[in-house]
Amino acid sequence: MAKGVVIGFILGMVLIAVGAYCYFGFGLAPVATSAQPMPFEKFLANRAVHSAMKKHADQASPVDASEANLRSGATVYRENCAVCHGLPGGQLTNLAKGMFPRPPQFFHGHGVTDDPVGGTFWVVQNGIRLSGMPGFDGSLTDTQIWQVSQLLAKADQLPESVRTELSRKD
Repeated sequence: MAKGVVIGFILGMVLIAVGAYCYFGFGLAPVATSAQPMPFEKFLANRAVHSAMKKHADQASPVDASEANLRSGATVYRENCAVCHGLPGGQLTNLAKGMFPRPPQFFHGHGVTDDPVGGTFWVVQNGIRLSGMPGFDGSLTDTQIWQVSQLLAKADQLPESVRTELSRKD
């Protein structure tokens, strides 16, 4: 009896693996950015990102949220992040419209102001696989990443000089 259950379990697992392989291997999985998400895709992706961020949430920022640091963070954000994540009062860019999942617009709604700055730092530094979010480790300094993270944490209460820097046209 127990031997039959074990064999049935193993066969069931093999069948699931073969089915998943065929689903992806024969091009049945929706991969276009305009396609609906696969079953459980959004749930699993969000769960993985939030779990990874939670591990790093307690990381203390060596960069304070001074107006000078927020202004520097605004410059880095405008040059590297705004094309996907938008600016205050700005519209969704064509690039962002074509992405899946759609990148969050940090200056519309609450953005990531309720996320710990250490978790945001981790995401900016490492990126998020299969989402279009690049990791900036090696492209930006840790100080620049912390400045952007502080900017996003304070996005709903920025001084006017920082808002001016965000809206500056080069």
